[in-house]
Amino acid sequence: MSKRKRFFIAGTDTDAGKTLVACAILEAAKQQNLKTLAIKPVAAGAEDFGDGLRNDDALNLQQSMTEPLAYASLNPVVFAPPIAPHIAAEQAGKRVTVSQLAGYCRGVMMKPVDMLLIEGAGGWRVPLNQRETLADLAIELQTPVVLVVGMKLGCLNHALLTVEAIQRDGLPLAGWVANQIDGEMRCFDENLQTLQGMIPAPCLGVIPHLPQPASPVEAAHFLNLSALL
Repeated sequence: MSKRKRFFIAGTDTDAGKTLVACAILEAAKQQNLKTLAIKPVAAGAEDFGDGLRNDDALNLQQSMTEPLAYASLNPVVFAPPIAPHIAAEQAGKRVTVSQLAGYCRGVMMKPVDMLLIEGAGGWRVPLNQRETLADLAIELQTPVVLVVGMKLGCLNHALLTVEAIQRDGLPLAGWVANQIDGEMRCFDENLQTLQGMIPAPCLGVIPHLPQPASPVEAAHFLNLSALL
């Protein structure tokens, strides 16, 4: 690869499957002998097992990427309660800003890898404080976006509004992934076809409903990274 690839992983909603897809992309890149890193700049929902707060999503990213990275660099801002980051920050007496998170990200982005993923939290407009959202971080870093669409009832509206917001924010939508989080979703194929016709970006894959906990290695089988690489 002649150029380092960097992508912001966004989701249509909380629990859309951002981490599963991010880890699957890392696994698929690993199969192509690419060096990879990932960052979870801010996470809310963590436990302390004696070595500080640890977020499951960040730990999963750490397992799937090829290059070593200290947890403090992987997930520099972490809060215990699984609530909106700005509320968790307020409760902890802290303030999270885009410039702060961007600084952490740029430190990791300097490392010589083929692909680097930055995973958001929740949906595209999740607030970081009273004025800034996670979308502002993607804008500040000027990273193309990979959108994870959680396939369930209501996903058409969530997906199309998110695509519209990404475009309005001036960022390229590098691709999107359909992740079937509802194994009994009615009219799945029809919903998928609608999204394929209306989202102006390549579909990188359709991940079926997998047994829980879903395996990123298995999910990687359903992805095609050619549009990203």
